[in-house]
Amino acid sequence: MMDVLDVAWRLLAVLLAFLTLPLLVGQTEHKVMAHMQGRVGPMYAGGFHGWAQLVADGVKFAQKEDIVPAGADRRIFQLAPAVALIPYLLVLIAIPVGPDGMVGQAIDAGIFFVLAVMGVGVLGSLMGGWASANKFSLLGGLRTAAQLMAYELPLLLAAASVAMAAGTVSLPGILDAFEWWWVPWQLVGAAVFFTAGLAELQRPPFDAPVADSEIIFGAYTEYTGLRFALFLLAEYAGIVVLCALTTVLFLGGWHGPWAGELGWLWTLLKTAALAFVVIWLRVSYPRLREDQLQRLAWTVLVPLALAQIALTGVVKVVIQ
Repeated sequence: MMDVLDVAWRLLAVLLAFLTLPLLVGQTEHKVMAHMQGRVGPMYAGGFHGWAQLVADGVKFAQKEDIVPAGADRRIFQLAPAVALIPYLLVLIAIPVGPDGMVGQAIDAGIFFVLAVMGVGVLGSLMGGWASANKFSLLGGLRTAAQLMAYELPLLLAAASVAMAAGTVSLPGILDAFEWWWVPWQLVGAAVFFTAGLAELQRPPFDAPVADSEIIFGAYTEYTGLRFALFLLAEYAGIVVLCALTTVLFLGGWHGPWAGELGWLWTLLKTAALAFVVIWLRVSYPRLREDQLQRLAWTVLVPLALAQIALTGVVKVVIQ
């Protein structure tokens, strides 16, 4: 009975985090971009520091009419936003937040699980693009698939380097084996992993498949109201998952000075710092063209990831 209650509490905590953290990232993005770009609305909506901007956005989406194109495949069209969002909830279950078993569910092959489930999210974009009966939506969905295929490989290779160093594919096991001297020689792998993750989320500067100046709004062109909001929520949930995974794999997760019982706080602080970097990159860098996206993946990130694996192998041989 106690085991059942323990699992229930863990899953409830994961669900609350899933419902809260993406909204916090979205609100933070409003504020950071407002400061960096001098945007007036997000700084004044509701009074003190624009606290009501997120509420206003929610009301706006709820008021919009839910439209399904006449020629669309209705069931697939309506299901696509959920397919894009739910994988990130499943991934959060497997991410360790603190020491002593602070994880929704420990999985022996944790790296394989989280990377495989994250790859499912792109099916939501493909389903939405194909079911919309809109050639621009379909083209945006195909661009999304091409981008995923290009950046999935460096993402996997970078994660494999950490698994080699730790000698396990379990996320809690990786944190148990973590040493601070790993950080400098895994830095290239961390950059590759983080960059490839941003590209898979189609975050700027890797947002050509959904950029309005490129192809209207890609696979999401025909979506309105709350269904469109679910795609945006999936993006912010993806940011939380990517930053948390980067923290666990490359930055030591809950390890830090005076960690102890407050190890979970280090995980959250590191994740929040990386989320700020995601927002900063959106404001600071111009969008890459589709050919530049592919060239970066195949000619830069993949060789760097392979070099990181080779370096990890050398280091493992030397220390043994």
